[in-house]
Amino acid sequence: MNKTENNILIFFDGYCNLCNFSVWLILKLEKKAIFRFSPLTSDFSKAFFGNNYESLTSLNSIILIKNNDIYLKSDAVLKITEQFKFPFNYLRYLKYIPKTVRDYIYDLLAKYRFALFGRKKTCKNPTENLKHRFL
Repeated sequence: MNKTENNILIFFDGYCNLCNFSVWLILKLEKKAIFRFSPLTSDFSKAFFGNNYESLTSLNSIILIKNNDIYLKSDAVLKITEQFKFPFNYLRYLKYIPKTVRDYIYDLLAKYRFALFGRKKTCKNPTENLKHRFL
């Protein structure tokens, strides 16, 4: 894949049911097909982050890369919602909630995501028509 300004990379926990559902939801709500996805445990993710892999994946966060900028936790979620179709793009206005509050809620959800939503034993493989969106 060529890294271009038009692609936004999303790194997620491929074993997490909530995370997999979130990827599916993004695919349904995005205006244009600009997101590319990679499970955090993939060879692509390890190569992409190189020496920073361990420190970034230990953050317990979705990681979004846009124009070489890194967004984590609620900031990543808000960047994603900017690309949603109407009326879901209005979720971006949650940015007016203080970051400390947003990230506190994000951290709580991340901490209990397996207890609340379950865990997969293996990463889910994308369907044939979506394979090109996954790295």
